[in-house]
Amino acid sequence: MSSSMKENKDQGMDVAVEPDEERKRTVRGNLVAGLDIGTTKICCVVGEVFQDAIDIIGVGTTPSLGMRKGVVVNIESTVTSIRKSVKMAEDIAGCNLEAVYVGIAGNHIKGFNSPGILAINNREIKQVDIQEVINAAQTVKISENQRVIHVLPQEYMVDDHTGIQNPIGMTGVRLVTNVHIVTADIGAVHNLVTCCNKAGLEVADLVLESIASGKSVLGQDEMDLGVVLVDIGGGTTDIAVFYEGTIRHTCELGLGGHNLTNDLSVGLRTPLAEAERLKEDYGSALSSVIKPNHVVDVPSVGDREPRRVTQKVLVDIIEARMVEILEMVNRELLASGQKNRINAGVVLTGGTSLLVNLVDLAEQIFDLPVRIGYPNGISGRVDDVYTPRCTTGVGLVMYGRDHLLSGLDQDTGMMDKMRGFFKKIM
Repeated sequence: MSSSMKENKDQGMDVAVEPDEERKRTVRGNLVAGLDIGTTKICCVVGEVFQDAIDIIGVGTTPSLGMRKGVVVNIESTVTSIRKSVKMAEDIAGCNLEAVYVGIAGNHIKGFNSPGILAINNREIKQVDIQEVINAAQTVKISENQRVIHVLPQEYMVDDHTGIQNPIGMTGVRLVTNVHIVTADIGAVHNLVTCCNKAGLEVADLVLESIASGKSVLGQDEMDLGVVLVDIGGGTTDIAVFYEGTIRHTCELGLGGHNLTNDLSVGLRTPLAEAERLKEDYGSALSSVIKPNHVVDVPSVGDREPRRVTQKVLVDIIEARMVEILEMVNRELLASGQKNRINAGVVLTGGTSLLVNLVDLAEQIFDLPVRIGYPNGISGRVDDVYTPRCTTGVGLVMYGRDHLLSGLDQDTGMMDKMRGFFKKIM
């Protein structure tokens, strides 16, 4: 409160208070934390969630040590990085975290669609029928080393009526559903949960990172019309297609921004840290817009003197890898049969989406409108998270908020089943 407002209040004068401010003074929200354990960074976001709003109250970001392409390769290093990130967020938020919603990515993750059918026999459809038809859709054979982490209903059909979002109360002979199932490697999930537990945190739920990112950057109109989210992180590129308001396709590619950095390191014979700096300072996705006579200093390895290289040579290396990643995404969309549904275009997010001229290159490859996705629908410490680098962390908070408000596990108790599974093997 400003000093003038405080003086007025002390003098008994009425002070106008904004509705949001009044709500925050009288009502405390639930705290929800999202933990994005990425290949290059770990981001912890703490939100105070209300029925109609999310206030970001704490953010902690630290370099990720111990991860490669979305998979844990060194547990102790990952635990140390998690602790630092969480401690930073806790100090800013003024709270102690016990449970977090954790993002998961990596090319070990598989997504596919599956139908389920249930006989109703001309009676009214109830909630238990919804659960039974979803369970029927889950009865598919998956690899022994995979476990289900998401079962996401896409639509329901009652007899010949299609495109139904909520069939409760309807009457028919047969109830049919289509669901999108996401599975992950048992070992990868186990190691991720272990790292969180060693850092003193309970995993409230595991969430596919592209699903979380979609919650924070996509509008309902885009998801209704048809949109693809391409989250280009450090070690992976996550793809999610939404149409008619629900998810239709997911895919994980084992390439990301770190590949660009590694290409520069090898091609210019410079340390990885210097290659990352050169990428951020001079990188671009299009070499055609770079002046051919612009020269940059490139540090060498060992005691050798720095070399002078044209910026165009540097950008040529980046462009070649970026074209490869985007063309892989385009081929995946074509192979999935979903590209003709993408009427609202492409949304790029993740740290690598900040690469200069990436939107122009992506529009050439996809032949669709492209934009960069930033977190939206939040208040509080917005400046700390308003970057494509934090879309997953913010989306995890939104995912947790939705679960709290619904009072139901929207993914049919998958995490409870996994907890039971891990108790047996840990």
